This record gives sequence, C-alpha cells and structure tokens, in this order.
Amino acid sequence: MINSLPLFHNLRGQKVLILGDGEAAEPKKRLVKRAGGIIEDDIQTAINEGVRLAFIAYDSPDSCKSAAINLRCAGMLVNVVDMPDLCDFTTPSILDRSPVIIAVGTGGASAGLAKHIRLRLEQFLPQTLGELAQGLFRVRSRLRDKFPDGSQRRQVLDEALSEGGPLDPLRFESNLAIESWLAESSEKKVNNQHIIQLISDHPDDLTLKQARLLGMADIIVLVGSIPETILARARADAQRIPEKLFSHTPTTKVVVRIIEPT
Repeated sequence: MINSLPLFHNLRGQKVLILGDGEAAEPKKRLVKRAGGIIEDDIQTAINEGVRLAFIAYDSPDSCKSAAINLRCAGMLVNVVDMPDLCDFTTPSILDRSPVIIAVGTGGASAGLAKHIRLRLEQFLPQTLGELAQGLFRVRSRLRDKFPDGSQRRQVLDEALSEGGPLDPLRFESNLAIESWLAESSEKKVNNQHIIQLISDHPDDLTLKQARLLGMADIIVLVGSIPETILARARADAQRIPEKLFSHTPTTKVVVRIIEPT
C-alpha cells in the first residue's frame, strides 16, 4: 500500500496561501511561482476567495498547529513545513523535463533522500524527453486514425517506447524519430497471451520481462491467491478477473495469467 497518492495540481493563475517569512517560506513561494500560481498571504482573503492550498511556515510550532487546524476547517489542504504529521500533502523533489514532470517523494520522511534520487535520475533522462512527449501529443490524432482500437494502439506505443525501441525514452534522439516511426508502424500479429509463474510474493523477484508484461496487460487473470504487492505493479486500469470467471480471450487485448507462488 502506498502511503500517499501522488497528484499533479494545476496552479496556473490560481491563488495559494503561504503563511510565514524567511528561510522556510521562501522555497515554497518559489515553487508556487514556478508552477504559475499566485501567492496570497492574508488568511481571511484566502478563505473568502476559496483558496484550496496552503503552506504554513511560521517559526513557532504552536502557531503552525493552530493555523493548520483553522485552515483545514476552512476547507483547505495544508502543508506545514518540517511537520509532516500536520500535512495533508507534501512537496516532492521535482525533475523537470516539461511537459514530463517526475516527482520523487518520501512522505516527509527525508527531503534529502528524495533530492538525491532525483539527482541520480537527472543523469539518465535526456533533456529531449519533453520534446518526445510533445511530439507524441502532436501525432495523437493521426495515431488514433491509424490504430482506432485502443488496446491495439497501446500495444504499438508500448513496443515503440520499450527499451531499444524506435522511441526509447532514454535515447537522446528519440524525439526525432516520431514521424518515421508513425509512417512505418503497422498492425502486427503479436502474442497477446502470456503466463507469469510467481516464485514468491515479493515484487523484487519478478523478472524484467514479467514486470513489463504486468505494466502492459489489459486483463490480468488471477490463478490462485495473488499477493497485492505483485498486483500493485500492474496498470491501475487493468481488469482483474479470477480464472474461474474468465471465459474468453479477446484478440485485441493483452492478457496475462498470473499464477500464485509455488
């Protein structure tokens, strides 16, 4: 189970309440401005205008606690700097390849750890990753026209974006290959039926191929008792069907039978 739900909040043109000054408040102000938000520092104005997010960075812990209670009662989601137990949300360490944004969070446990994970990821993700995303957005309607079936379209994209594929996200020049890939791509007869035999209930024991199949599956057929730790690696929108209730094998869907640990 994850301890918090990561969400991307559109702040452009929206007000955010920030209480406090100095070293603790300034990073939050910069973050809000970077996201296109507008800083508000008056509590009553924020309440009257229906502001939804608040950062509290007072020097006094008691003042932080009191403000957090009052603002939460007013319907705001609250972040109290350096007091994770009082937070409705936390701010991650951000890797920016706009429009691709990768957020690394630790639920307030260690901002330093989140930062160093992000710094390591910076080394592997090319600056052109955002251009790849923008290019795929530009051809989205053409891709739909060429592959009208959603599952089929997802398979074509999965193949292109996989490691070593023509649009491999970790390759610097992938953004330049979108047009040629789209022109050359075609419906291929692929094996849509796969079996994963688990050897344990620990997701780290999945092979790379098995983890990739779980991430691609449209339908997951559950054979026996499958640990939730394993199913957490699958797409959230994938259908999960007990074997006894699965009676058909659609040709356009990627179906993975996952068998309980032996």
